[in-house]
Amino acid sequence: MSRVCVFTGKKTTFGRSIARRGKAKYLGGVGRKITGITKRKFKANVQTVRAVINGKVTRIRASAKAIKMGLVVKPAKRNYKPAAKAAE
Repeated sequence: MSRVCVFTGKKTTFGRSIARRGKAKYLGGVGRKITGITKRKFKANVQTVRAVINGKVTRIRASAKAIKMGLVVKPAKRNYKPAAKAAE
């Protein structure tokens, strides 16, 4: 199952992490130098939640932003009480 939000379409994006060393020129150094560039991932904050979709309760993957925005309609709480034991 992919890490994609059903509502907003947010998914994992890619970028780079740049490692630098040295002292900045304005602080009296000779300048900051890049010593390495590595690939990295920006993962979407996707949660599995129960939601009402087309009148049915289903589990979907929604981003935290979609949940906060109110795009996810959560099902009503069940008021379940176990039946009294007939044997007693």
